[in-house]
Formats: sequence, C-alpha cells, structure tokens
Amino acid sequence: MMKDCLQFLIEPAKKLKIRLKESRKKVKHEKKEPLVESQLFIMELARELNRICQKSNILGHIWTCEDVWPASVCRDFIVDWAAVLEKRVQKKIMPSDYQYEKPEKRDWKGHLLCILETGGEYDMGPYKRVIMDWTREIKSRPQPTVWPGEPVLMMLDDLEFQWKRGRLPNLLPAMELVMLAVLNADSPTKEDVTKQWLVKKQRNQRIDAVRYIPHNVWNWICDATEDVCLDSDSANPDLLISGDDKRMRCGLQRRDVPRCQQRFDGWWCAVGQEAYASGRHYWEVEVGERDWRLGVAKASAVRQGFPSLNTNTGYLTLRLERGTDLKALTVPSTPLPQSLAPQKVGVYLDYEQGQLSFYDVDKRSHLFTYNENFTEELFPLFGTVEVVKDLLIRPAGVRQPCLCPGPCLWT
Repeated sequence: MMKDCLQFLIEPAKKLKIRLKESRKKVKHEKKEPLVESQLFIMELARELNRICQKSNILGHIWTCEDVWPASVCRDFIVDWAAVLEKRVQKKIMPSDYQYEKPEKRDWKGHLLCILETGGEYDMGPYKRVIMDWTREIKSRPQPTVWPGEPVLMMLDDLEFQWKRGRLPNLLPAMELVMLAVLNADSPTKEDVTKQWLVKKQRNQRIDAVRYIPHNVWNWICDATEDVCLDSDSANPDLLISGDDKRMRCGLQRRDVPRCQQRFDGWWCAVGQEAYASGRHYWEVEVGERDWRLGVAKASAVRQGFPSLNTNTGYLTLRLERGTDLKALTVPSTPLPQSLAPQKVGVYLDYEQGQLSFYDVDKRSHLFTYNENFTEELFPLFGTVEVVKDLLIRPAGVRQPCLCPGPCLWT
C-alpha cells in the first residue's frame, strides 16, 4: 500500500523531468532567426571599433550576439553615421579599391562587400561603403589605435552596467560614444566627447530610444543649475505666488492686480524673473499629478488671452493634462508615453546648441528635446491648474553631485 502511494507521487515528478529535458533539447536545437545584412554589418563594425579604440571591450556584447539591435535601428544607425562621416572626414578617404586587394588581405570589409553585392539591402550599399572606407583609412595609419580618455571609459562602464541591469534596451549609445571618440582623436580641435554625445543624442531622437543619462554627463548638466524665481508681475491673477517666489498654485479668488502687457490674463501661467540669451541653464521643478506646463517662452510671445501655447506662438513646452496625457507642444503635438510622467522635471537650456531638454530627475532619464536656432531672449515658463498641491521650483543647491567613481550605484 505504502509503495503504491510513493509510486503515485514519484511518477508525475518523473514525467515532469522528462518534459523539461525535452523542452531544453528543443530550445537548444531550435534555429535562431537569421540576421539581416545591416545587423551583420553592425556586429563587424563593433569588432573593428574595438580594435581601433582602446579599452572599448563593451562592444564585445554586440559582435557576440548578446546584444542584437532590431534591423530598423541598424539601418538608421548606418545612414546617420554615413552622413556624419561624409561631412567630417570623407575628403581624407581615398576611393575604395577593394578590387585591388590581395585575397589574403581581405578582412571583414571584403566579407561585407560580398554580402552587399550578393543580395538583400542594395539601397544600404553606399552608406556602408562610407563607414568601411573610414575604418580602412584609420587602420592604414602608423598608429591605428585611439585612446578615448578616462571620461569616455567611465561613461562606457556606466552604460554597460545599466544595460546589464535592463535599463538600456541596447548598446547603441555606447557604439555612438566610441565613434565620437575616434572622430575626436582625428580632429585638430579637441572637444569633450561626452558633451558631444549628449548634443548628438538629443538632436537625433529618431533612432535613439535610450533615455538613460550616464552620471558624469548628468553631473555636467546639473553644473548649469540656476536659482530661478517666479516673476509675480507676469503671473495670472488666479495664481497664488509664495513669498519666496518659488511656489505657485491656483487660488479660489482672483487677485486684484494691475493689468500689464507681460502678465498672463488667460492661461494660468507665469514666467521666471530672468531671461536667458546665451549659455547653459538648468532648473528643477516638483510638479503635480494632474496638470502642469513647463518650458520656455520667447520674449516676443503673446501672453494675453488664450493663444495655443506651442512652437508656432513662441512657446517650447512640455504639458501633462488630466494626469495621463503627457506631450510636447510642437505643431502638431508630440505625444509621449504615459509611463514617462515624472514627479520632478529637470529643464536644461543650451542656448548656443539650440536645445531645450526635459528630464525625469528621479530616474535621471531624458524625456524630450526641442532643437531650434534661438535668436531672442527665453524666459522659463511655469503653468498649473492644481488648487491643492504647489508647483515648486527647487532651490539651486538642493542637489548634490554623484560621487561614484564608476557606474552610479544609486540609480
């Protein structure tokens, strides 16, 4: 009797073990989806960049297929960087002469050339050739390797760490950083590559879905922190402004204030006391959960009545409506995922670069960037319809910079 009971318990476990074994065997022998030409090209490019740029071992995750980008991302990356290389270095590159190379010298470039000519993505051939010629020219130099510098290596470590944690969908930003480091080494005018990376990342949002900002770049952004205060003379009469000009919310009674051209009399908005016409500026705002508006207003923007506060009327803003509808007020508006709605918003203005960027301060992630050639003064803009919770401009000294020597351990 006891034996029968034990057999009753053991048999299902045996069957489960057999099923698990068969499942593992099936997965092991199951064929993976074949990679298209652009994906193979990115893999081989990562291998070549690792040989050119010292200490760029992070790219090994790409050529070993640990990190495989979608084919559309690969294509966009190739087109984008071919345009950069044509503009910056193509004059130095001799026309391709693969047909004259000896067979034993034909490495990855020859292999990829065969791929290009034997089928598939014919339209990508010219773009790939530009990148292949560029790497070929670098490897032909007496000193073909490049030292990227400690800030770049710290940033690569940070990106790899976040990728392993799942905060980055792929290592595209690391590849871009290495490309910029190699280009910078060949440039007569040396620039800070990490700052170049940020500007490029925020200028081309089409191919970059990566929102994470590495901690050394984040510290640099926050170095531009300004002590922004609300201009009570510009505030809508329905708004209550605190005595320190840092808080505002909607009141239940309209204030009796003198009418003037710089005051908002329609939308519940106010601007900062100081306008910016040059330099870098950063400020942080604690926002409500239902409705807010942040950004900048051009000096020429009309403040009376109820005009659409968008790029056509001189306003570059981010808006949350009804607690769920987050969007950039471009024309037409650009909807952003509801999951991105932040509690603290960082606003970063780089006047010379023509960029106004928004960040989720808690997650240290990028939300949206306006790219425009600024020609007039820009006032920080604040708007709310909250009647209970204040919209609060955080004091300039409230944030301490990250002191982690490598990847940030606290984000």
